[in-house]
Amino acid sequence: MSTEVSPNTSGQPAPAAATTPAAPEKMSRESVTVIATLLVATFVVILNETIMNVALQRLMVDLQVDAPTVQWLSTGFMLTMAIVIPTTGFILQSLSTRAVFMLAMGLFSVGTALAAVAPGFEILLLARIIQAGGTAIMLPLLMTTILTLVPMSRRGAVMGNVSIAISVAPAMGPTVSGLILEHFTWRFMFVFVLPVALVALAIGAKYLTNIGEAEKTKLDIVSVLLTVPAFGGLVYGLSQIGGGHGGDAGPATTAIAALVIGVASLAVFVLRQVRLQKSAAPVLDLRAFKLRMFTVSVLLMVVAMMALFGGVILLPLYLQEVRGLGSLETGLALLPGGLAMGLLGPVVGRLFDRIGPLPLTVTGSVMMVLTLWQFSMLDAGTPVWWIITLHVGLSLGLALLFTPAFTTGLNPLPPHLYSHGSAIMSTTQQVAGAAGTALLVSIFSVVSATSGLVAGMSAAFMTATVIALAAVVLSAMMRKTDAAGAAGGHGTH
Repeated sequence: MSTEVSPNTSGQPAPAAATTPAAPEKMSRESVTVIATLLVATFVVILNETIMNVALQRLMVDLQVDAPTVQWLSTGFMLTMAIVIPTTGFILQSLSTRAVFMLAMGLFSVGTALAAVAPGFEILLLARIIQAGGTAIMLPLLMTTILTLVPMSRRGAVMGNVSIAISVAPAMGPTVSGLILEHFTWRFMFVFVLPVALVALAIGAKYLTNIGEAEKTKLDIVSVLLTVPAFGGLVYGLSQIGGGHGGDAGPATTAIAALVIGVASLAVFVLRQVRLQKSAAPVLDLRAFKLRMFTVSVLLMVVAMMALFGGVILLPLYLQEVRGLGSLETGLALLPGGLAMGLLGPVVGRLFDRIGPLPLTVTGSVMMVLTLWQFSMLDAGTPVWWIITLHVGLSLGLALLFTPAFTTGLNPLPPHLYSHGSAIMSTTQQVAGAAGTALLVSIFSVVSATSGLVAGMSAAFMTATVIALAAVVLSAMMRKTDAAGAAGGHGTH
């Protein structure tokens, strides 16, 4: 039975709304339960995305595979995410909220269980692909649900909690896996995650209500097929460039071919979506880009994700290869930054509701530029406490960017574009993360081969600093947005 849960958005928010931290006064208990369940589930599935990075060395030995092969456990996950996410706009419109959640967490739980008992590399790779299918659906589901349930005056505070899942979970992945690998085998990375996933699935099965009504929309098969070479080609090409080790022509040629196919397929995909917008339901409705603040916010997210993923990859490389720290010490060194980002997320959300995006995003982007510039100055003798301090500074800067960018971008969308806007943001995050990693690791590899590790690290972080300057310009363009149509997202379009 479909229960429609609607936000109480009569356009009359109480004057004290911005100062009271408790959202439940503005939302029904069912709404709070739905969002809390989705938040926990999203944190678990996104944590899983980066949990493998520290374990690849161990897996090479245990599964008796070489470095390019074991890398597929990360590449395959990213590829599946890049291919599935663009279709989530259609999935969210066609199925009920409960059905989408059960599908996402069901896939993730099955993949996690299979990974825990995988007898060899091939089954483990299949398990990671199944996990990724579930992960890809969760984030757009969470954001679409928040847009539907949460009143305008509360969205910043709730999106602040979402930033914990989006930014803290990837940052904590290496720490969690480092702790597990110190005391257990690699299988326990999945053994420990599985009960949490199953509990979230059980809670969702019992308490999750359907939000809105599922629509009968026709799936354009050609568009779905195009997502494979378009988004898959881009992410694969970028990840291969990033994984290449200076001077190997084979991977470089493959990467360039994948990128060319990816860009060409993406152009065809975009043209097809524009054509479908006039006559039928597109898989990814690009009309969201007609809203200026949505476009600016997406571009800001792209730059921020490039900095985040570049930092998540480069800093462990520096700490392990230049400073000689073990995987556990590296994970612990990065933990304060992840915790700082998590603790600040809800605070930034409440500030956003009070003062709007501009002061937050400008401060955050300037902090990001300054800390990345300081990272480019690191050498073999830089004290570890200074590196941790800089990482906390970078994390705080990113926290000031993520919540305002999400909320400002998604607020003005009309209800029929909620799921598509969420899917576009999630897709661009995946591609930006892959692009940032590829670019910075490639620069690190090329410069390191000729001038040493410290010079390579310096060049990579200086490139990140230059990219981050774009965030300062985009941040200055941010303005507070209102919901489309009637207040709170009830407006029809």
